[in-house]
Amino acid sequence: MAKVPKVVARLETRLENWRNQQHLIRLARQIAVQAKPEPDRAPVIFFNASTRLSGLSQNAAFNLLTSWSLRLAGSPLIHFVCQAGMSHCVLGTNRQDYASPPPCSTCIAQSQNLYSGARVHWFTYAADPDLAQALRECNLVELSAFTYPAPFSADDSNPDGERLQMPLGALVLPSIRWALRRHHLPDDEPTRYLLREYILSAYRVAQEFAALLERAQPAVVVLFNGMMYPEGTARWVARQYGVRTLTHEVSFQRFSAFFTEGQATAYPLHIPEAFQLTPDQNARLDAYLEQRFQGKFTMAGIQFWPEMRALDPSFLQKAANFRQIVSVFTNVVFDTSQVHANVLFPHMFAWLDLILDIIRSHPGTLFVIRAHPDEMRPGSAKKSRESVRAWVQRNQVDSLPNVVFIASQEYVSSYDLIRRSKFVMVYNSSIGLEATLLGAAVLCGGKARYTQYPSVFFPDTPEAYRELAENFLDADPVEIPAEFQSNARRFLYYQLYCASLPFEAYLQPAKRPGFVHLQDFSWRQLLPENSPTMQVLVAGILDRAQSGASPDEKTILLGECHARGAAGKD
Repeated sequence: MAKVPKVVARLETRLENWRNQQHLIRLARQIAVQAKPEPDRAPVIFFNASTRLSGLSQNAAFNLLTSWSLRLAGSPLIHFVCQAGMSHCVLGTNRQDYASPPPCSTCIAQSQNLYSGARVHWFTYAADPDLAQALRECNLVELSAFTYPAPFSADDSNPDGERLQMPLGALVLPSIRWALRRHHLPDDEPTRYLLREYILSAYRVAQEFAALLERAQPAVVVLFNGMMYPEGTARWVARQYGVRTLTHEVSFQRFSAFFTEGQATAYPLHIPEAFQLTPDQNARLDAYLEQRFQGKFTMAGIQFWPEMRALDPSFLQKAANFRQIVSVFTNVVFDTSQVHANVLFPHMFAWLDLILDIIRSHPGTLFVIRAHPDEMRPGSAKKSRESVRAWVQRNQVDSLPNVVFIASQEYVSSYDLIRRSKFVMVYNSSIGLEATLLGAAVLCGGKARYTQYPSVFFPDTPEAYRELAENFLDADPVEIPAEFQSNARRFLYYQLYCASLPFEAYLQPAKRPGFVHLQDFSWRQLLPENSPTMQVLVAGILDRAQSGASPDEKTILLGECHARGAAGKD
């Protein structure tokens, strides 16, 4: 079949995008007509400035669809929306020229479409001159830990002169690491410039969001993951005012979302002690794992494994010369999950440095170091600027006779490696949970979402980690607690089918990876009574808000097995 010329493909994509935009605008206008907000209810505030510029990402769609359903359920709702309100935003950061302004006009135009007919609080940018002066001479370390008096006083009991300090450096640090695709930041003027601008912009978000909270007196605030600095700042401000906050992220099933009162990127799950899988649930999980172990899955709309190859004969021949194999699985170091992971070690590379020392002490063991498949994603601007590949080259790890390094674009089956390994070392990757399910002993270096429940070995200190690794290397075999595998199955099932909410009735993939279009559906399908997902969301957001629940780190567990069906019903 002849290939479609590029110019034709571009025209087809533009036409597809235009049709989707028209459908979106029509739906937004229909929602505006049908929504009847109850005047005696406190409003809900929605904010997501870090999910898209143009187009519609999955998280932007989750946020929008949830807001539409809440409005149809009678909730007053306010969208807090950026109108060139930051000098530099996360998605608008140009990694070739940090001073390049973000594409505000495109983003604002998309916001006008998304929130057509809705109540919107637009915020604009104005740098605080005193803050700018305080930042001017700070070095990188000082900027990263910078605090400054908050632009509001949420607690009237505080006397003048004792205003709350905002941890501005800590609020923006995960964002700049994500934007620059690295953990360690160079102390040069371009990086310091971007940090200063992020801090000034975060302070502006705090000013505007605090003013909105004081005026609107909302019952609850719903935010994209709460880790990117605009939403993280809004979450911090809301919590100072005692306003209940929810965050959301993409979950692990296709077109599914996770909402929580905690940190969405940490995926806190509170699984009832009595929850045990039925035979039907076990069969359902096995079917999912069968596909997963073949690489047939996506995450946030991205297909990481275009193919999955078995271990080749040359590897098996080399491995035959060693007493045992240990597989080491790394992460993407700039990912927002690393904020939660860096508990035992200050960062993933400190963990790798310890492992390198272990490798040198055990020449009779073959260590296979596997880079995360997303580290150097082909055709993506998300390629890491601080990679495991670079660490390997800098430390000449691949020259060691007892090391095999598998780069991110080598699609060798990780599951074949696990099956041949004496034990597995991971930082906080999903592969750790899957390795447990395959019956392997897993030694975890970072706090992962699954370390909430005993399913892997997770020592308390680096010294204890080293000692346990040495014990595993000497043991024959490694003893694994019986509850690890059952806990892993309970956790994975609960994560997939109980705490995740499906949006596939409303979404379809766009040609741009990770982005979506709306399906052809009626506004009536967003009514809570017509959608299990929306019924769970509206009940979780509104009913608990009305009960006066205070914000805390507990998971709201909006799914509770309702939307997908705990018994395996689709």
